[in-house]
Amino acid sequence: MADNPDIRFADFTTGEKLRVIALTARMAKRGAAGDGVDLSDLKRKVERIERQAARRKKK
Repeated sequence: MADNPDIRFADFTTGEKLRVIALTARMAKRGAAGDGVDLSDLKRKVERIERQAARRKKK
């Protein structure tokens, strides 16, 4: 969503919304552990969900 201005939260399915919310919560929990924590794996999962929603929107 941040990288793709064409997609909005409303473009996600309910399941995708729940997964993005859960992944964001996990990122926040890891972020609370400190600045040196790697969040790249969770960010990639969110980006994959965003790409799926963008492909579906284009169809």
